[in-house]
Amino acid sequence: MDGRRILYVIVCGAGPAPQVDRLVRSAHGRGWGVCVVPTPAAVDFVDVAMLEALTGYPVHSRYRRPGESGRLPKADAIIVAPATYNTINKWTHGIADNYALGLLAELVPLGVRTAVLPFVNSALAANPVFMRSIGELRAMGVRVLFGPGEFEPHPPGTGGTRLDAYPWESVLDAVEGCG
Repeated sequence: MDGRRILYVIVCGAGPAPQVDRLVRSAHGRGWGVCVVPTPAAVDFVDVAMLEALTGYPVHSRYRRPGESGRLPKADAIIVAPATYNTINKWTHGIADNYALGLLAELVPLGVRTAVLPFVNSALAANPVFMRSIGELRAMGVRVLFGPGEFEPHPPGTGGTRLDAYPWESVLDAVEGCG
């Protein structure tokens, strides 16, 4: 578009997703061009038209068909936020059954700096599979903002009370500090 660094924001279907424009606006203020990629579950959470107008890029939630236009520019960095239990576990187990997971499966091994900000409840976070997945992401060089001193899980059924406190700026700081 205009030579700016390009940030892919992968949005999952969790409570803070409708507020992803906060992250986009903040990233623009720091000189990033932003491409938003919602998971299939997140499509109903976000305002696609508003995000396309705000970013100047198409919002892709599925693979393009042969001959279809709308290719995204090359990513310099990736943020996955809010990251769900499902997406984190699928990603670390090599499941790329949607466009967002396909991008992560491809771009992270290529060294594209990546930061993740989970939004999960404490019951899901206590699952040993999830904790192994967090460890796997960190072993891959992904900056995961999760645990004491970072963003902690919320008690089941209380996620709605944490939406305004979701630290969009922290995940942007983290991806800028990666690499």
